[in-house]
Amino acid sequence: MTRLHLVRHGPTHAKAMIGWTDLPADLSDTAAIARLSAHLPTHAAMISSDLSRAVTTADALALPSRTRLAHDPDLRELHFGAWENQTFVQAEVANPAHIRAFWETPGPIRAPGGEGWDDITARVSAALDRLSHDTIIVCHFGAILAALQCRLGLTALDVFQHKIDNLSVTELHKTPSGWQALRINHIP
Repeated sequence: MTRLHLVRHGPTHAKAMIGWTDLPADLSDTAAIARLSAHLPTHAAMISSDLSRAVTTADALALPSRTRLAHDPDLRELHFGAWENQTFVQAEVANPAHIRAFWETPGPIRAPGGEGWDDITARVSAALDRLSHDTIIVCHFGAILAALQCRLGLTALDVFQHKIDNLSVTELHKTPSGWQALRINHIP
């Protein structure tokens, strides 16, 4: 059975759309990181997005018994293009219909110079297809939602209903009957 433990990176404290912008994670809550590390499987492979907030969170969770895999850019957050580092209100000023359609009908509609929901879902699905064993995946809010969508067969609007906190774990297990979510947004 394949088990995926999707961990959202430590907080950045940004109050804007932060996709491919490489902000650092605040990993000062060492007690939360210790609880998270203790909750995760001791002998699992670990992979992360190549953005520093995911890399440093994975570094904080590293154990000698956790095999570290190469960082995977396919596990990055959604690329917001021209909307990077803007709040919804700021982005709405330029083209209110575009950003509303982007969030209200997620799919092929792309951020200007960035991605659409279908793009991140395809990217994350390809990354997950390359994993065939128990793996800890340190990544981002959007990547975790995309994983839920592609593995559980949900719609984008279904997965948008989930909250994914920083330093939370979402567990997906592949069983003979298909993929199941054991936990979503679990805070150890």
